[in-house]
Amino acid sequence: MQEAAVIVVGAGTSGLAATACLTRRSIPYILLEREDCYAPLWQKYSYDRVHLHLRKQLCELPHMPFPPSYPHYVPKKQFIQYLDDYVHHFHIRPSYHRAVELAHYDDAHHLWRVKARNRNSGAVEDHAGRFLVVASGETAEPRVPEIEGLDSFKGKILHSTGYKNGKEFQDERVLVVGSGNSGMEIALDLVNYGARPSIIVRSPVHILTRDMMHYASVLLKYLPPSTVENLLMISSRIVFGDLTKYGLPWPSEGPFTMKLKYGKFPIIDVGTIQKIKSGDIQVLGAEIERMTGNEVVLKDGKSVEFESIVFCTGFKRSTHKWLKGGDDLLDEQGLANSKFPKHWKGKNGLYCVGLAQRGFFGAGRDAVNIADDIASLLLQSQRTRHR
Repeated sequence: MQEAAVIVVGAGTSGLAATACLTRRSIPYILLEREDCYAPLWQKYSYDRVHLHLRKQLCELPHMPFPPSYPHYVPKKQFIQYLDDYVHHFHIRPSYHRAVELAHYDDAHHLWRVKARNRNSGAVEDHAGRFLVVASGETAEPRVPEIEGLDSFKGKILHSTGYKNGKEFQDERVLVVGSGNSGMEIALDLVNYGARPSIIVRSPVHILTRDMMHYASVLLKYLPPSTVENLLMISSRIVFGDLTKYGLPWPSEGPFTMKLKYGKFPIIDVGTIQKIKSGDIQVLGAEIERMTGNEVVLKDGKSVEFESIVFCTGFKRSTHKWLKGGDDLLDEQGLANSKFPKHWKGKNGLYCVGLAQRGFFGAGRDAVNIADDIASLLLQSQRTRHR
C-alpha cells in the first residue's frame, strides 16, 4: 500500500502541471501513468509536423515560461524539450506502466482508494490518498467509428495517433476521415509528401489563421466576446473568401459559440485551404455508408477507391470505467460537468484538471486552483488537530 496526500491519475501535460503546483506547495503526491513516459500523446502519438496552434504565452505550464528563444508557435521537438526541462525542474517522478482500474472514496477512513495494475508485472497495486486528481486527459483512447465493410479494406488503416508523416503514402490515394485540426493538417502533410488525399467534411467549420486567434485573444481584454466573434467571422471571409464552393460550408454560429456549446474548435489553417482551392486536396461532403474492399461508398451516392485511410476521429475517455462516485464532477464522456470557472472541484476531495476543453491555459489555471485549495484544506486540518 502506497499512501500520499494526493493521488494524481495521468502524467500528460495536465498531470505535470498539477504535480508541479503541488510540489511548489510541498504537498506529497503519487503520480500514476499507464504509459512508459510522461506526455505520451506528444512523445509517442503525435505527427512530426505538429506545432502549437496558439502563441507560446497561452500554452506554457504553470510557474515556468517558455525560453525567449522559442518561436511564437512552438514545434513538437521544442515542446517536448520544454516538458523535459519542466519535469526536471520540479523533480516530477511518475510511476509508469500503472493502469488505474478502480478509484473509490472510503467514507469510513475519509480516503480515496485506488487500484492500479502494473502493466509490467501484472500485479494490482493499492494506493490511498486524501485527495484524488483526475488528469487523464481529453484525449485518452483513440476512437475509430464502426463502418460496414471496414474489415474488407486491403490498404493501410490507421488512427491519427499512428500517423507520423506522409513518406510512406507517396503517390497513394488517401482518405482522411475527420476535419478537425489534425485531419486538416495531416491532409496538408500528405500533399507535401506527394500523396493524393481526400478529406471528409461532414459539418460546417470555421477557418481562422494563427494571427486571427492571437489578435482575438488580445481584443478579448477590451471588447465583449460577441464583438470579437463577429470580427473573427468578418476577417475569415475577407482572408479565405467563399469556401462553400469548395465543400466547406459556413457555420450559422460563431467560433466561440460553437466551442462553448459543442466543444468544437475552429480550424487554424496552416496552408490546407490553399491546397483545397488548388485541387490538391479533395473535399468530400458526406459520411461513409459502407466499404467494399478499397471502394468507399458515401451516403450521397458517390463511390471512390482509396489505398489508405487515416482516421482523425478523435478520442473517447475511459474515466467512467474506473472512477466510482465522481458523477458530480465528470459527465458520461469524462469531461467536467460544471461550467467554467467552478468545474475543477467535486466532493470528498475529488478534482479534475484539463477536462474543461480550455486548452493548456485552462489546465494550468485548474492546476494552480487545485493546489491552492488542497493546501488550504491541509492547513485547516493541521490547525484543527493542534487545538
